Amino acid sequence: MTKTIENKNLIVVLGPTASGKTPFAARLALQTDAEIISADSRQVYRGMTLGTGKDLDDYTIDGQQVAYHLIDIADAGEKYNVYRFQNDFVDAFNDIRARGKMPIMCGGTGLYIEAVLKGYKMISVPPNHDLRRRLEGKTLDELTQILSTYRRLHNTTDSDTIPRAVRAIEIEDYYASNPEIEQNLPELHPVVIGLDIDRDLRREKITRRLHARLDAGMVDEVRALLDSGLSPDTLIYYGLEYKYLTLYLIGQLSYDAMVEQLNIAIHQFAKRQMTWFRGMEKRGTHINWIDAALPMEEKIEQALKIINHL
Repeated sequence: MTKTIENKNLIVVLGPTASGKTPFAARLALQTDAEIISADSRQVYRGMTLGTGKDLDDYTIDGQQVAYHLIDIADAGEKYNVYRFQNDFVDAFNDIRARGKMPIMCGGTGLYIEAVLKGYKMISVPPNHDLRRRLEGKTLDELTQILSTYRRLHNTTDSDTIPRAVRAIEIEDYYASNPEIEQNLPELHPVVIGLDIDRDLRREKITRRLHARLDAGMVDEVRALLDSGLSPDTLIYYGLEYKYLTLYLIGQLSYDAMVEQLNIAIHQFAKRQMTWFRGMEKRGTHINWIDAALPMEEKIEQALKIINHL
């Protein structure tokens, strides 16, 4: 590890779905004696592998295993959130640094990443049943509009189902009327690297990857979760793959309609991710963008130049 890298205590790799974040971050970890801290709001769940795109094989490179954290740490059915992520990140960060390693936070959940980088003081928000009753019957578009009226940071990226949008409003409402608590967040000196993927290439990769995961057994994965006792509503809450595959399995969508609607939803999700990252830049986070289409060796070379010159 160079002296310059030692002046930084966190590398961040971000980008939209299908941009190749994980294999890039894993390769970079080998070059910088680093370990990965996942910043993905759904990869925390055990038993949700194909649908969340964990691609765990990417962490093994030429027979070498890259250590990763915050993957498979919660049971499917739990409601993991940014408050828990902040605390889990701090534990992983301190553990990695204590062993003389460099942490690389890698993911596409913009809220999780920004909450860490900006040191937002998050608290565990209890349910507000009166508010939930007032929001009953509203459409997702109406809920998204309500969410946009709040001044605090809110995760529009992941709020792609009515229950998640209601929960996001519930959190924002709580923050509007309650003081924040103090948290012992570490002082971070990060370098942020983003993988910028051409929209047409991103769309092609998303569609190809969706069909590959369906061929690999993603329907069976969701069926197994339902057979384990999770309710359809619980899985639908997680959105995207789990929403549409559940609707197919309970007979509300045909297979072809499921694939078509899910494909569109993932494209929309990737667009929202990029909107969030551009918003991070406007809010003061400097992101060093690298072309995701470059060969891996060139991307790693560019990343090391960025790290060594900051």
